[in-house]
Amino acid sequence: MLPEPIRHAIDVASNAVWGPWTMALLLGTGVFLTVRLRFVQVARFRDALRAMVPTQASGAGSLSPFQAFMTALAASIGTGNIAGVATAIVSGGPGALFWIWVYGFFATAIKYCEAVLGIRYRQVHGERLSAGPMHYLKDGLGSPKLAWLYALIAGVAALTTTPFTQPNSMAVVLQSQFSIPPLASGLVIAVLTWLVVIGGVKSIGRAAERLAPLKVGLYLAGGLVVILTHAARLPEVFALVFREAFSLHAAGGGAAGVGMMVAMRYGIARGIYANEAGYGTAAVAYGTARTEAPVQQGLQAVMEVFIVSCVTSTISALVILASGAWTSGLTSTAVVAQAFNTAMPTVGGWIVAFCAFLFGYTTLIGWAYYGEQFLEYAIGLRVTLPYRWLYCGLVVFGAMGKVETIWAWGDLMNGLQVFPNLVGLIGLSGVAASTLRQQSKPQQAEPAAPVA
Repeated sequence: MLPEPIRHAIDVASNAVWGPWTMALLLGTGVFLTVRLRFVQVARFRDALRAMVPTQASGAGSLSPFQAFMTALAASIGTGNIAGVATAIVSGGPGALFWIWVYGFFATAIKYCEAVLGIRYRQVHGERLSAGPMHYLKDGLGSPKLAWLYALIAGVAALTTTPFTQPNSMAVVLQSQFSIPPLASGLVIAVLTWLVVIGGVKSIGRAAERLAPLKVGLYLAGGLVVILTHAARLPEVFALVFREAFSLHAAGGGAAGVGMMVAMRYGIARGIYANEAGYGTAAVAYGTARTEAPVQQGLQAVMEVFIVSCVTSTISALVILASGAWTSGLTSTAVVAQAFNTAMPTVGGWIVAFCAFLFGYTTLIGWAYYGEQFLEYAIGLRVTLPYRWLYCGLVVFGAMGKVETIWAWGDLMNGLQVFPNLVGLIGLSGVAASTLRQQSKPQQAEPAAPVA
């Protein structure tokens, strides 16, 4: 679809954005916030598990706390957890999985802060609610210009990445398993996306609440069957992952340190694409919750990253490594489908196709709302309806794009929105930490009344 010089320019720009400095910034921010929050992802893990249970909604907001959690989970568990992880392993080697884990651990603190600050600085005016990093950059950090810049970059990113990456991965697996032409897939996906997106955030929340648990459960069950089938190879696979994560040579030779840097580049880039910590999107999703308890939503964000990085992404990586499919020459969802077929011939590919469809679809509808919030802030409310129609229309073109270029563009645009967001998180880390301390204090009992 694009001329070769443009594709090359996108690849070069993507690699430049995701250079060593970006990886160091992300990991450094995650480490800093983890220490500042006193390892909240470990110390409050039990509370985070309990936070996933639906509770009564009270307070201002558009969605129940559980719907907000499911919307965030639905948006982050997309085909990045299947296709993105697969391309990370194929392009970056088995060591990329280790760096997905490393970033996932520290990313929980990043996403916790995004969720807490999203509620703390959201704007509620009657039935209208607006939330996102642009609000904590403007009202918390006191930088309206940085807030506008973030909103513009993030809005363009949502409009020009998700309608391309998600349908593309969905179309790849539908074509490989059912020989469905990408154009036909794109048209059907576009219509289904429009049916939900046109109804706004409440329609998106209802759809996410129903589909998110289904897609995670089905993919987990199918993945475990594949892993158990190749269980004898797991010790070898884990040894390979840790060895290649610190390899001083690229596969087939190369300069010292190249292998490790490539593994880190793809592991962290695809890791952030899978769990979205650092993008700032969590502030939009959790900011819609009808609650006045920011810590509760922050703990849900911790579990979101845990599910994405330690469950679904790990399942994807292990099935293609244990089955040997990662050396087949395939990529994206097609390589995962082949891995599933080694344990469940034909049926395995169907499971991946169905899961890829659900993963991509729920991410499409979730990110539609994110982009809408960003562009409304940057341009105004007049952009809402044209944005929804354009977003759905681009799905058709995304389904027919070239896999490598699609993902390189996604990395580029999402990488650009990371920088202003991290400035806000670091600058307001004290607010997130104090909120955690205040809501962690046990309620003191009222003094007993004196006996007459």
